[in-house]
Amino acid sequence: MSDLRELYQQVILDHNRQPRNFRKLEGANRTAEGHNPLCGDQITLYLRLENGVIGDVSFQGSGCAISKASASLMTASVKGKTQTEAEALFHTFHTMVAGEPDPAFDPEQLGKLAAFSGVREFPVRVKCATLPWHTLRAALEGRGKRISTE
Repeated sequence: MSDLRELYQQVILDHNRQPRNFRKLEGANRTAEGHNPLCGDQITLYLRLENGVIGDVSFQGSGCAISKASASLMTASVKGKTQTEAEALFHTFHTMVAGEPDPAFDPEQLGKLAAFSGVREFPVRVKCATLPWHTLRAALEGRGKRISTE
């Protein structure tokens, strides 16, 4: 189990140091901003939604390693997915980090996103991990306003 936790930690550190899709997306037709006042995380999410499919997605911002890595892995995971698929992924991820533990749930079904399965043990970090996801939902819904974890 400690080897798995170490691997997960390495995935988070890698995506923090070299975040994927960290740029302003030219031609974005949806954007949303998110803020986590507790940790100081700030994110702007850019999305190009084409016929209900996420054609491209990116983010900019600053924050802790968990927040930045979550945004990086999230953008890589939802690119090419339908809006419905992205919403389902949001719910699965959110349940993994913040919901009631389900012994039947296998975090490995989330691929690299499983790196955040240990966040549930640190309640103050749950908002860091979920901020990009809530920001994605706001962008998908076209609610271009700023969201907050408070």
